[in-house]
Amino acid sequence: MAHESANHAEVHDHGDAQHYWYHGDKAALTRRLKRIEGQIRGIQRMVDEDEYCIDILTQISASTKGLQAVALNLLEGHLAHCVAEAQTSGDPTAAEAKVKEASDAVARLLRT
Repeated sequence: MAHESANHAEVHDHGDAQHYWYHGDKAALTRRLKRIEGQIRGIQRMVDEDEYCIDILTQISASTKGLQAVALNLLEGHLAHCVAEAQTSGDPTAAEAKVKEASDAVARLLRT
């Protein structure tokens, strides 16, 4: 059974466990986030070691692009699964809400 969570992500109940649509890609998503985490730690180290500003900015750019790629992947999945499911549910209010939710997420991403 699917239902809405507090953060409005599509959740599917499987007994006692809940799985978001990206559950199947969770390992890849986690690897990517750990790589970005390593980049951030590298930036902290660079600042601690008084490295050249431009080198630090280059690393910040790389980690920012990594986060943007993760965000785009999550947004694409949300559109393909959550929004598409709402569109086919027959509930126009749910469909409109999911489209607005996705539109708001895109607006937040563009402001960053």
